[in-house]
Amino acid sequence: MKYFDNKFIWGCATSSYQIEGEAYGNGKGPSIWDDFVRIPGKTVNGEHAEVSCNFYHTYREDIALMAQMGIKAFRFSFSWPRIMPLGYGKINEQGIQFYSDMINCLLEHGIEPYATLYHWDLPLELQTAHNGWLNPKITEYFTEYANVCFRNFGDRVKNWITINEPWVVAILGYGQGAFAPGRVSQTEPYLVGHHELLAHAKAVKYYRDNYQASQQGQIGISLNCDWREPLTNNPEDMEAAERALLFFAGWFADPIWKGDYPEVMRQRIGHKLPSFTPEEKAMLMGSSDFFGLNHYTTMFAANSKNTNSDRNVYGNGGISEDQHVDLSVDPAWETTTMNWAVVPWGFRKLLEWIDKRYNRPTIIITENGMSNNDTVSNGEVNDQPRINFIRSYLEACHEAMQHGADVRGYFAWSLLDNFEWALGYQKQFGLIHVDMKTLVRTPKASAWWYAGVVKNNCID
Repeated sequence: MKYFDNKFIWGCATSSYQIEGEAYGNGKGPSIWDDFVRIPGKTVNGEHAEVSCNFYHTYREDIALMAQMGIKAFRFSFSWPRIMPLGYGKINEQGIQFYSDMINCLLEHGIEPYATLYHWDLPLELQTAHNGWLNPKITEYFTEYANVCFRNFGDRVKNWITINEPWVVAILGYGQGAFAPGRVSQTEPYLVGHHELLAHAKAVKYYRDNYQASQQGQIGISLNCDWREPLTNNPEDMEAAERALLFFAGWFADPIWKGDYPEVMRQRIGHKLPSFTPEEKAMLMGSSDFFGLNHYTTMFAANSKNTNSDRNVYGNGGISEDQHVDLSVDPAWETTTMNWAVVPWGFRKLLEWIDKRYNRPTIIITENGMSNNDTVSNGEVNDQPRINFIRSYLEACHEAMQHGADVRGYFAWSLLDNFEWALGYQKQFGLIHVDMKTLVRTPKASAWWYAGVVKNNCID
């Protein structure tokens, strides 16, 4: 038996745009994703999230299911345009009331709220009229919005995440155009990432200066990173694997835990990578009370001699022509329906890498899970692959903890099968199956196994 501390956090995660629905009612403004999904060809089958899981109207039912499963913590995100329709100025009181009621419902069921301020659904007005994350003023808009959330919910929310996966916003939104707002550029991602880091740091400073002492909460950021294993023992491939990690997690983690971008990025990107002022470095340094980690898969990394600019690889953790890293997988590895390899030992290695590089930070696994083509039979979903996945990744996490990594919690992605961004409803990640035609919920076998883990704090 592998035991976790009785203070270990067991939770599941979601995001506002993927589950809430009610895209245009009750005072909510449009987001960049509401606009993006209307563009032909941007999502599978032209699917959108105007209704999605309808969590806006069914949150009480879903929270009751969480409590029944034994879930102790729920990571959700606020919809910025639901709270501030334009992204600044006027506040939508109906949005404030919705989240207030939802938070109260969580607490009534003994579930600790973990709130993410930004999970990609930028108010459309900020994009169309103010150039989105390319505008330095976005840091001021974000801090204003964060203050609204701290002021209205901080008496009950004690765990805050500023930005979810800033890498995705920068690379998929502004580099490859696969996600909203759909821009394609070789330079914009670095400016976007720069502004995201400063927005994070300013919001954290505002929270610490004005709320943390009285509200007694913690605040951090969630970064996505997959493990990069050297393809060979050749020093060039070993350097390439490390370089890939620094272009991925290090891009955002180094400024927060070390005070500036990784030197290898400076060397390879040059003027494309913005610089921080001494005051900004000081504000960034130590601006996260924990290292939020979203992790899903592992790939081999090899040094590339090819410098062609058309080698962008989805999921490469940075613009590939700046990295000169080729990625591959072992064909023998099991894969999910996202074609992501299931490699638990990569999870262990990544946790140990973070532990070493950033001087033993507190780590919270804010997302981990797999997609699977689940089917309902006799009112049940028997998803043994997901059971195996969760068990194996928790075993890898436990091993990293035995080696010294300070991991404090694990959030399964996701509570509900939901709108999976550009992939629509094809990929099923949830602990609960949602029939999107009838919106019927069916807990999966993994949900009950997960509840057992939560209850007993151990895996066998």
